Amino acid sequence: MKIQFNIDYHTQWGQQVYVCGTIPELGNGLPAQALPLNIIANEHWQATVELPSTTADFNYFYFVASNPATEIDKEWGSRYLKLEKSKNSYLLKDAWRPKSREENTFFTTAFQNALLPKPAAAGKKKRITLKKSENLFRFQIQAARVPEGHQLCLLGSSSALGNWSHQEALLMTCNDEALWSVDVALNSIALPLEYKYGFYNIEKKDIVAWESRDFNRVLRADITEEKTVQVITDEAISYPFANWKGAGVAIPVFSLRSKSGMGVGEFNDLKLLADWSEKVNIKLIQILPINDTVANHNWKDSYPYSAISVFALHPMYLNMEHLGQLASKTTRKIIAEVRDKLNESETVEYNDVMRTKSRYIKMIYGETKEQFFKDKKAQQFLKENAHWIKAYAAFSFLRDLYRTPDFKQWGAYATFDEKVIDELVKPSSQHYDEIAIHYFIQYHLHLQLLDAADYARKKGIVLKGDIPIGIYRYSVDAWMNPSLYRMDCQAGAPPDAFAVNGQNWGFPTYNWEEMAKDGFSWWKSRMTNMGTYFDAFRIDHILGFFRIWEIPWDAVQGILGYFNPCLPITKQEFYDRQIHFDYDRLVKPYIREHFLHEIFGEDTAAVKAQYLNEYQQGCFEMKPEFDTQRKVEEFLAHDESLTNDEQAYREQIKLGLFGLIANVVLVEIPKTNHEHFSPRIAMHQTRSYQELDEYSRAKLNEMYIDFFYHRQEDFWRTQAMVKLPALKEATNMLICGEDLGMVPDCVPPVMDELGMLSLEIQRMPKNPKVEFGHPAHAPYLSVVTPSCHDMSTIRGWWEEDPDQTQAFFNHMLGHHGGAPYYCETWLAEEMVNQHLWSPAMWAIFPIQDLVAMNADLRKQDAKSEQINVPANPNHQWKYRFHLNLEDLMKETEFNEHVKQMIQNCGR
Repeated sequence: MKIQFNIDYHTQWGQQVYVCGTIPELGNGLPAQALPLNIIANEHWQATVELPSTTADFNYFYFVASNPATEIDKEWGSRYLKLEKSKNSYLLKDAWRPKSREENTFFTTAFQNALLPKPAAAGKKKRITLKKSENLFRFQIQAARVPEGHQLCLLGSSSALGNWSHQEALLMTCNDEALWSVDVALNSIALPLEYKYGFYNIEKKDIVAWESRDFNRVLRADITEEKTVQVITDEAISYPFANWKGAGVAIPVFSLRSKSGMGVGEFNDLKLLADWSEKVNIKLIQILPINDTVANHNWKDSYPYSAISVFALHPMYLNMEHLGQLASKTTRKIIAEVRDKLNESETVEYNDVMRTKSRYIKMIYGETKEQFFKDKKAQQFLKENAHWIKAYAAFSFLRDLYRTPDFKQWGAYATFDEKVIDELVKPSSQHYDEIAIHYFIQYHLHLQLLDAADYARKKGIVLKGDIPIGIYRYSVDAWMNPSLYRMDCQAGAPPDAFAVNGQNWGFPTYNWEEMAKDGFSWWKSRMTNMGTYFDAFRIDHILGFFRIWEIPWDAVQGILGYFNPCLPITKQEFYDRQIHFDYDRLVKPYIREHFLHEIFGEDTAAVKAQYLNEYQQGCFEMKPEFDTQRKVEEFLAHDESLTNDEQAYREQIKLGLFGLIANVVLVEIPKTNHEHFSPRIAMHQTRSYQELDEYSRAKLNEMYIDFFYHRQEDFWRTQAMVKLPALKEATNMLICGEDLGMVPDCVPPVMDELGMLSLEIQRMPKNPKVEFGHPAHAPYLSVVTPSCHDMSTIRGWWEEDPDQTQAFFNHMLGHHGGAPYYCETWLAEEMVNQHLWSPAMWAIFPIQDLVAMNADLRKQDAKSEQINVPANPNHQWKYRFHLNLEDLMKETEFNEHVKQMIQNCGR
């Protein structure tokens, strides 16, 4: 059997096109063993391969590389070749499938599992008998968005293709990957011919629409051997109807309120939310991370981005009744009373919820554990998840035994050893119940979340998860694989309008070089796990895949960070730019007598005496015991024995000292022996910079602009293109990137190239020249939203800054006169409508912003609806939606209004 591959592709000098497939002759799926193609003419590449006659159907794809081992650009998806027993030669005419095609989005599980109708059932393929002068031609094209009750059809300019007669249209069949095909017998005399694809209404038995192309497609003659099948795989179809658009709702699971809950949202409540979403024509539910964050058994564990495992789910999301009924009626009565009390609470009382649920879980585990150990499905779950669940259960046991998640304090268990852990979790051990209860919890969490996810899918609703950019420092992941993380560093974000001193998230940063050694298997495993429950996900801080804002361990504020990786500034550059390099003046804190009083007022003398050394008249340095922010933080840590006024005084002094330590022009990149530096972010606002001479300021400003806005772009693009394609290849979920903040110019092109949706928030425009973005200007492959969990709701924002809302009222909403002080219902509706009418694929709204349109339903206190305050490291994540979902379902007038708004804009 002979197969000839043909594809057009414009390569750069030194590049080579390869074909890789699931048969030995094409490398068995390994790019390093792929078949190289030869360039025939201009951009046309071709290769012929001889196969045994016993070869079965196979998959294949093309990629471009400098050699097979160093893949540069792999086309999207995989191709499938069905082989006919009676044919001994195939000529394949393929078109390159770029990852950036909008059509690719509709092959993600979001659309295939939930949103798109299944293709209409087609009749049996007609058996074609070839005349002596004829060859078999197979026309095929991928098309996911074929309306319900329709099929694709083919018409063309020859009798075999119907001579453009609607009644003679060739109906196409569709496989599981939305590949439509039809076989036709053609005489070479009929070539070249013109043809086109159409949409055939099965009920009307007629073509109701043609693909929207200015020109017909053309099939030209190719000299082939007898019994050759020519397979013409066309590029994506041009749809004759409007872009698909959908609306979504965003709310953390913990914020959901239902009558069956226990003071916190549960996985079971997602089914109620899906019922409401279906009622109002919402097609997506977006949540925050749901992984286990139980580290210290206090309210700080409420922070959903500090998971102790990227695989384990949080126990607070379990619904107690679904675990089984407790034997004791008295206990059941007490639990019911506690539930009623917790459900009445305005906010999530995290500690009380966890205490109650933990007690219930221990009791029900004790009563049902024998059944659990015998459950074949449970045992299968444990077997399939053994790569993480044993270590997680051991971690949870040791955390409680040693009363700390800091595994460095666990003695013999401080360093993870698989053999030691296997011994620890043996069923024969005395403490096995304390281990196995975590298996029990995770299994039931899995069942309840999977049930909710499948329920939503059946209703045509996508469940969208959230992947945090970092891991918790004291987590199972860090314990098991510390080499994958830079444990002596912290991840965060540079300063912005929401946090003027930057953000320090406390997570270790990733050791990407180490992760790459096994092909990013940790990430791939994480993606596979998420795909069990979700069909879409948000990558938190996707900029971290280009570069992360890294903060040395001895710093507390994000303002003392630097980008990693980066092309640093070297000492030689100072000499090249004719700037005097003075390490002490530029890198060490600049502390002078004349501005200390501005910071500390009447406490200046006391501060100087305790914290500073005067090494020259009017010039100071921090004493060694206070020369880092970390040392100051530990010395002035919160003390419960102090009064509120005393604690406030300590906090004021601490922040003043932080400011002194951060008063530098350059930040030294650690472990570079005083050779590599980054300009301190917001350098121009420091007294250290402002009190330099004019020449030095001008030269340093040139370096600053070059460093942050020019020199890194190609470098960061290369970094991202090593990581993100591997992540995308690991999953077929719809990927949405949170690309906010200090966005490099290379980010949008990379996301476009990989077909990842961007995030567009009106209050955080990507264009620095405008105060507000407009949803009407959003790209199609994007998510528009008026607010997110890290900022105030539209009502809360409206009240924050009257000057800002006045400008928005006049310029973005187009109203004259003064803006109302409060965000009236009609204003909220205008803002929601702006987003609904956007060209973006998705318009997703926090549920608070939707009910803001109804005076009877919205909460009175708008400020209490904000989920997170990024500038506050001690913020408690306890927001609860103020309405029961059961009651929201009954708000017929409101629900009908939301549904009509969504439908009116074509979503």
